[in-house]
Amino acid sequence: MKNFYISDCSRVENQTITSFFVVAVKQVKSKKSGDLYLSLILADRSGQLQANMWDNVNEALAAFDQDDFVKVKGVIHKYNGRWQMTIHKMRKSSEAEIDYADYLPKTSKDVEQLWQTLCGYIDTFQNPWLKALLQQFLADEAIVSSYKTAPAAKSLHHAFVGGLLDHVVSLFTVCDLAARNYPQINRDLLLSGAFLHDIGKLHELAYQRSITYTTKGQLLGHMIIELGMLHEKIARVPGFPDELQLLLEHMIISHHGQYEFGSPKLPMFPEALMLHYLDDLDSKMESMRAQFEREADLDSAWTSYNPSLERPLLNTRKFLEKGLAGSRVMESPKSPVAAVSETAISSPEPAERDNGNLQSAAPESENTAETDITDGHSASAQAGLAASNAEAEQPEGSAFAALQRKFESHKVTAVGDKSH
Repeated sequence: MKNFYISDCSRVENQTITSFFVVAVKQVKSKKSGDLYLSLILADRSGQLQANMWDNVNEALAAFDQDDFVKVKGVIHKYNGRWQMTIHKMRKSSEAEIDYADYLPKTSKDVEQLWQTLCGYIDTFQNPWLKALLQQFLADEAIVSSYKTAPAAKSLHHAFVGGLLDHVVSLFTVCDLAARNYPQINRDLLLSGAFLHDIGKLHELAYQRSITYTTKGQLLGHMIIELGMLHEKIARVPGFPDELQLLLEHMIISHHGQYEFGSPKLPMFPEALMLHYLDDLDSKMESMRAQFEREADLDSAWTSYNPSLERPLLNTRKFLEKGLAGSRVMESPKSPVAAVSETAISSPEPAERDNGNLQSAAPESENTAETDITDGHSASAQAGLAASNAEAEQPEGSAFAALQRKFESHKVTAVGDKSH
């Protein structure tokens, strides 16, 4: 019975543990001395762990193969900031010792809820041909069962049980939003491409012990498999338009976006191009999320090198939390306008400061026209006097003084004040 998972490493640092794992990678390497050692990647549903066996290697070499389940005893420790295990003993496990649910990672989301969300999008289709076609897939119990459990990839993104459905529902969401922003996009066509673009993974990947390629997947690849699945279902929709079939076929074979990524054609119409970019975006966002989760226990805000993205990644949450924790608590700075307003409110009027006596406001002029003419100039002069007095009361190096000097250096003379 498995009682330790790779995600528990932080609890047992520098301690010896005994547990069961599946061997995701098995390599025989040479030490500097020329002696052999075993370099393994052990896996369970919570992640993967680098493990090295330095001694008694010859006894273990033929005892197990890649994808076998093994029982391992070793010490958990960190090397270059990452968790590793030094193996002391190991043996192949028997089937009776294994619960497959312990070894394959799976989506943390409710699969049935994801499926209902996907079906809900399809129910909103306005195009009767595309709706009828996708309903043929939804009526196939074998496809539905596999669609709910299949991973979306072997390792690059959504590489877990339920990953394909998780990925497609996420892709439906962003496709729906993008289609609202670009009215020239045929929403139903775009979502149909999203549903079909990775459906061949149902037959390309096997995931009983770990995620691997089937023989069919190795020889054909998911895009060729998808074309066969598409043709089979189109044959069940009498009169399905040839033009729609052609567009769907192009979206399937072009969704990788580049020749070097396996697409025999580049995306050549808006829905195909949008599918490629949104699929790529969702894949990369998940790759980042998964790496941040795997390395959550690391102190550094930087992750290790991400092979699929070909770069290390910065965890902005950790980066900002560390920065804020290292800075002293300080009052939020006020804007210059707010600072000037507060000064004006707290300072007495110039007339009130003269000789320390309170002065009453001047009576209103009976001549309204004269008041209108002089009002702007007197208000301007009063504001200037208030600003001068306020500046005089501020220390030379104060923020207010610096602000005032900046205003003075950019002062513009009003048109009405120019001499003629």
